[in-house]
Amino acid sequence: MQVPPVKARRAPLLVLVLVLALVLAAVPAQAGTGAASAPSSAAPHGAAAKHRRRKPGPPLTSVSIERTFPGEPVPNGFIGLSFEVGNLAQLAGYADSGDLVTLLRSLGPGVLRFGGVTADKNVAWVDARTPRPAWATAVIDEADLRALGQLAARSGWHVLLTLNLGHFEPEAAAREAAAARAALGPWLEGLELGNEPNAYGRQGLREEPWSFLQYDAQVAIYRAAIEALAPGVPIAGPDVSGSSAFETWGLGEVVNQPPVLLTGHHYPLSCQGPPAPTITQLLSPQIRALEVISLERYLSIAQAGGIPFRLDEANSVSCGGVAGISNTFAGALWAAAYVSEAMSIGIDGINLHGNPDNCLGYTPLCAPNQQAIESGALVAQPEWYALLMLKGLIGDRPLVTTLGTLHGHNLQVTTFLAPNGTLQAVVVDDDPPGSSRAYLRLEVGKGYRYARLLPLTAPAPTSLSGVRLAGSAVAAAGTWGAPAKLQGVSAKGGAITLAVGPSRALLLSIEQ
Repeated sequence: MQVPPVKARRAPLLVLVLVLALVLAAVPAQAGTGAASAPSSAAPHGAAAKHRRRKPGPPLTSVSIERTFPGEPVPNGFIGLSFEVGNLAQLAGYADSGDLVTLLRSLGPGVLRFGGVTADKNVAWVDARTPRPAWATAVIDEADLRALGQLAARSGWHVLLTLNLGHFEPEAAAREAAAARAALGPWLEGLELGNEPNAYGRQGLREEPWSFLQYDAQVAIYRAAIEALAPGVPIAGPDVSGSSAFETWGLGEVVNQPPVLLTGHHYPLSCQGPPAPTITQLLSPQIRALEVISLERYLSIAQAGGIPFRLDEANSVSCGGVAGISNTFAGALWAAAYVSEAMSIGIDGINLHGNPDNCLGYTPLCAPNQQAIESGALVAQPEWYALLMLKGLIGDRPLVTTLGTLHGHNLQVTTFLAPNGTLQAVVVDDDPPGSSRAYLRLEVGKGYRYARLLPLTAPAPTSLSGVRLAGSAVAAAGTWGAPAKLQGVSAKGGAITLAVGPSRALLLSIEQ
């Protein structure tokens, strides 16, 4: 019998259906084995889908930089050092020996200020008409001022000199003023009348009540005597002990005795506690916030009077500092943050106070032993390195900088615009050793391609030595030079992303 044509055509179709069914039945079994086939997007909870997920990155702190309205340029003489008048003759003698001139040139130009408590209590001016008074434990004379003039000329640093007001001797002060102008010439930045005169009552230099009114009357007598012998010599003041006193004394000075330069002091921690000062306290966000308030208080009065303000004496802990705090790398971290903040706010300059004979307290420079004192072989202390890092900001214009969420980190960032368009950022991470790294995203904008890093480091905040700037130390002769090639990081998407380790500071130069 002949098979009908229709049945002959159905048999292959049935086989095809059976084969297809077997293939489809095999697919789930194959996928479930974890073999090389790609996971289905319809099954996001499978093991292969978990494998595709990226591990979340570290939290970023955003840094927003506003370049539209930059502030006034950081002045040429912004960086300064302050010493006691009692150290004037010693330091002036280093004009011909030692490494002070080289050290100052590596940092300058700047301002040397001589003042401190010895200006009112210990040191007297002497000349042919001014014998040494009984109260004086030391004197300065015309020869000392001439040597100081040589130091100024060879280093390129100007001088701010404090005259003794604690012992009321206006005629002697006028003769010293005339001698200072003759010896220093164009290097004389100004003359201050007394050191922290608002504290004279507490110091036993005046009977109470002692207020700005009594001070103002005595300053008027001094200024008249000085004008008679040295007409036009620049006068600075009132050189008060803090911004709270400046609200009265500074404003009164502006109105009654307008100087060419307003001056005042700042110490974030007191030696007289309680509580006793600590590194943690010195580097705390609370202290930084109070310092900003203080700087703004000084600046508001100066701006209202149209007179520049200089913080002519400042450092970490009052009374000469505290060993184990002031002479450690923590002092350098504090200085890096505070000085850059002062630059950003817009004051005229800052002088870090120090004693060249005491390496245990606060001082950017000191002589470690008697032989070094005699020869002038000064060494750079940790704070000096902070000033070296920040000198690259001279001439830059401060920018408004806003930090996003800090994620528990203790950070400060200030930014500046250089004349050539380079963005510069100072980053200080005061987190203690062992803390996790902080990750920053600096929104620099399009056109910026690359950032060069100048890091300030040491083994720990408590370190007395081992401080390095870009891996280099200040040489025995007082010189320091940046390495030929600095570490860098590229910009992506108009931003610089950077990881910063704890207890370090750095200067970023972000180039177009």
